Amino acid sequence: MDTRDLIPHLFRTEYRKIVSVLGKRFGFEHLETAEDITSDTFLTATQSWGVEGVPENPTAWLYQVAKNKALNFLHRQNHFDKKISADLKSDSPKESLPEVDLSPQNIIDSQLKMMFAICHPMLSQEAQIGLSLRILCGFGIEEIANAFLTNKDTINKRLFRAKQSLRNAKIDIDLEDVDIDGRLPSVIKTVYLLFNEGYHSISQAQTLRKDLCLEAMRLCTMLIENETTNTPEVNALLSLMCFHFSRFEARVSIEGEIILYNEQDISLWNTDLISKGGYFLNRAMSGDRVSKYHLEAAIAYWNCQPIDSNVKWENILHLYNQLLQIEYSPAAALNRTYALSKAKGKESALLEAEKLELHDNQFYFALLGELYTDINNKKAKLNLAKAIGMAKSPADRNALQKKIDKIEHRQP
Repeated sequence: MDTRDLIPHLFRTEYRKIVSVLGKRFGFEHLETAEDITSDTFLTATQSWGVEGVPENPTAWLYQVAKNKALNFLHRQNHFDKKISADLKSDSPKESLPEVDLSPQNIIDSQLKMMFAICHPMLSQEAQIGLSLRILCGFGIEEIANAFLTNKDTINKRLFRAKQSLRNAKIDIDLEDVDIDGRLPSVIKTVYLLFNEGYHSISQAQTLRKDLCLEAMRLCTMLIENETTNTPEVNALLSLMCFHFSRFEARVSIEGEIILYNEQDISLWNTDLISKGGYFLNRAMSGDRVSKYHLEAAIAYWNCQPIDSNVKWENILHLYNQLLQIEYSPAAALNRTYALSKAKGKESALLEAEKLELHDNQFYFALLGELYTDINNKKAKLNLAKAIGMAKSPADRNALQKKIDKIEHRQP
């Protein structure tokens, strides 16, 4: 692999590991230093490998350089707190080297501890997701800005405030004194929202959206691989993500337009991921509590069944009824209405849809347009036009306009 391709690849896979280990070692007080040392390690690699060539083991080279830079920093700083100062008893850097532990197990432990620290309830969900993308996933500021559809300055300020809050509150990057059961719901929700940021984002950056989903699945897998956090809810979440991601390639056209469920090419569905989703859904059934993640995973399971039967849609409708009782959301209400149309017919669904009155929601008018089609095409076009006026991307507007064009070209 060419150096120009190798270093960005290693940055994505190794940055998060190094910064998590150094961040845990230094604490939130010096998290920026951990980030600077990690970034400087890759800058050194760019300069060195361009002249001397790529080393035999590039990852080990990065780890060693990061260790050396971290140790130089530790020895240079005489204003560190007592805990870090107490670690520097030896004058020999070699004797202190084990203190910067980049072994596979410590990398995993550090990332898990960092995940729980970042998902502290004192931070907003946006801040938790932003920090997770930066520290746990290795995303650049520009990528995070694109994911949130904002600018780099806004993201920099948001992350700075979040880290400052954790610093001021003296939050430890450790699990010993953490109420894991109490904090886990916040961690699960952050991973869930991170996945949604990729799966449901209106951003047209297809690669970025896919990476967001994959990173969320990686973090969820990390929770499952830890005995303490391997709960039914976590298994249900990974099941949900596997089912959803199995249809990722079928959801978007070459032009970037969202393809509705009933128009997707089933041959593009990933059957391996569907099987994996079923495996984790079975594991999720070991508990005695049904969470929103269980219900959403069960809905996603039925959506991955290619048959279009009344039994399928009756099951989906029943699951949405349960989900809305646990946690109401406009998206769930709209999806439940669509399921109702498939199970009971468009007329029944229209009565329910009109009651929702989600007049600030693009997808509400898109659904009304779908339901009115062939019942009252004039109203169908009117609602689709309203959806176009609220659409935030050219691809969405084009897809909605095609629906209007289809109605207009139908035989009377």
